[in-house]
Amino acid sequence: MSSTYNAPDAKGLFGPFGGRYVAETLMPLILDLDKEYTAAKNDPTFLEELAYFQKDYVGRPSPLYFAERLTEYCGGAQIYLKREELNHTGAHKINNCIGQILLAKRMGKTRIIAETGAGMHGVASATVAARFGLPCVVYMGSTDIERQQANVFRMKLLGAEVIPVQSGTGTLKDAMNEALRDWVTNVADTFYLIGTVAGPHPYPAMVRDFQSVIGKETKQQMLEKQGRLPDSVVACVGGGSNAMGIFHPFINDKDVQLIGVEAGGHGVNTDKHAASLTGGKPGVLHGNRTYLLQNSDGQIIDAHSISAGLDYPGIGPEHSWLHEIKRAEYVSINDDEAMEAFQTCCRLEGIIPALESAHALAEVIKRAPILPKDHLMVVNLSGRGDKDMQTVMSYIKEHQL
Repeated sequence: MSSTYNAPDAKGLFGPFGGRYVAETLMPLILDLDKEYTAAKNDPTFLEELAYFQKDYVGRPSPLYFAERLTEYCGGAQIYLKREELNHTGAHKINNCIGQILLAKRMGKTRIIAETGAGMHGVASATVAARFGLPCVVYMGSTDIERQQANVFRMKLLGAEVIPVQSGTGTLKDAMNEALRDWVTNVADTFYLIGTVAGPHPYPAMVRDFQSVIGKETKQQMLEKQGRLPDSVVACVGGGSNAMGIFHPFINDKDVQLIGVEAGGHGVNTDKHAASLTGGKPGVLHGNRTYLLQNSDGQIIDAHSISAGLDYPGIGPEHSWLHEIKRAEYVSINDDEAMEAFQTCCRLEGIIPALESAHALAEVIKRAPILPKDHLMVVNLSGRGDKDMQTVMSYIKEHQL
């Protein structure tokens, strides 16, 4: 890997991925957003305000914790957990939401909309909207509302209006479709707070930048603890914002292996998974070109994962590019493997991880035993598992565990 990695280009392209595929109505707003974001990230006042809220409102830096008992259990690599679940609202999503709400305020927008799958982005959006006194509408699929009722209640407590989306499978893809329709209709006063590294440019780069605080802290913390960088960094991937947040500061460190873990559902050889890179092909969805789950006619097919946050038929375009240039490795973990890793983390470390993060932990538990004891492995614990209790209880009852 060259030390000159500097994607995306001026058109928002990561190689052949990314770009802007939006309705004509939205193009002026997208261009205005790009202009305002470029100005904001070079404005010391904006950066100072962002740093203040990251520290005093979100609670950063999040700890880099040595998982001693999980390391002993695996018997190989030393395993560290980047504790993003300790952030305010319980996930990495708040990093991006703080950045985007400050940008919305800077642009004079008076209404916030968002989409959500597992609900953590919806909760983070509702939280920052409440903090800055803006009305917030969150689109959420009816299936996800059923399996994430605690987060729906939290959003409503925070003052957001949660609009159920009945179309399709009632999951994240369908919620994002409805949010885009709202945005087209209300472009004058509305800021669309996208939750992952997807959508038209500048969203993939902008969300990545706001989330890259995770990787920057990890670098500094590992240097302080071990005097060198980690050998490998592992993160789960749905749209991929937590993974890109921890990967990006390491992209030019060619000796650091980057491993993204997709949701294999019932298996990537079945029609019930959400592994877009492992089982998909390039296409266009939600304003960008990237790897997508498609049938032979190019129609988007439904994704499946036991984790609502990974249940999306696409992936951020920068992940597609890192996959093609082989800078990152992408693998899949199925539902059963994720559930086993979830329970192992609970029992050994006293930490209840989100089911999204459990996919990354499952890959770590597979790899760590065959790695040398001086191998330093970091896994991004992107969220806490309180929100997943209903799903976990149903799984345990169904499997008589």
